[in-house]
Amino acid sequence: MKPTDFSKLLTEYLTSYLPSLKNVSKNTISSYCDTFRLLLKYCRDVHNLSIEKISMKDIDADLVSQFILWLEKERHCSISTRNQRLMAIRSFFRYVQGEQPQNLLNCQKILNIPPKKRSQPVVTYLTVEEMKLLLAQPNISTPEGRRDLALLCILYDTGGRVQEIADLTVRNIRLENPAKVHLTGKGRKSREVPLLPKTVQLLERYMIEHRLLAPDKLDHPLFCNRHNSKLTRSGISYILNKYAELASSQSLTFPDLISPHVLRHTKAMHLLQAGVNIIYIRDILGHASVDTT
Repeated sequence: MKPTDFSKLLTEYLTSYLPSLKNVSKNTISSYCDTFRLLLKYCRDVHNLSIEKISMKDIDADLVSQFILWLEKERHCSISTRNQRLMAIRSFFRYVQGEQPQNLLNCQKILNIPPKKRSQPVVTYLTVEEMKLLLAQPNISTPEGRRDLALLCILYDTGGRVQEIADLTVRNIRLENPAKVHLTGKGRKSREVPLLPKTVQLLERYMIEHRLLAPDKLDHPLFCNRHNSKLTRSGISYILNKYAELASSQSLTFPDLISPHVLRHTKAMHLLQAGVNIIYIRDILGHASVDTT
């Protein structure tokens, strides 16, 4: 069967353009793959289009608009998820513009499909006292408790995204003055974030205990589970919520469940409340624009 123009462009976009030319992370590419998997399923099940025969002329602005509505109404996707799917499709058609100038008008119609507006959620964060209560929960008489305290401290102190913390290796940590951590975030953009002395002290003790300061450990994950594999995003979330439940039992105002992103919000809010310039906060969080901050 002769390959279609859509199959060629989509394959090139996902396997070469995004990872090689745009240097997009594996997580983002996986999310884009999910979007097009759903789009193909929609074309097959709703429009009776044979997947192997779908061409660029079949994917127009009307179909994309109907697909986005289908995600919301039939699959009950949130507005945020719906908009993320649309952004993935728009990114693909932005790429198609340069590859198929004859389809420029169709591409521009798809690029003009607006995201759905949603009310801005209230930013959840912990007060200074609540953060102190959370950090008081790990049992530091055990190796696991000492690891967890170091993890919570670096999660808060850096304001890092959970994947950035999960991906940390020993070489990303500088304990000597000025102490700092090297984080790699969205779009594989890197930044260096300073560490507070208390965090450095806890981290150094943890690394000595686990023999992570040896020269041959530079590429070893900073935080591992009991199987000596690096902690995953879900693993970090599980640890955080274990201590959140303990803190919640001691305080009526402490939330029962929190996410690692709440600690990111917490760090930003504490800096803001301390009078730190928002430009500096933007750089710590790794935002491309101060508007996001």
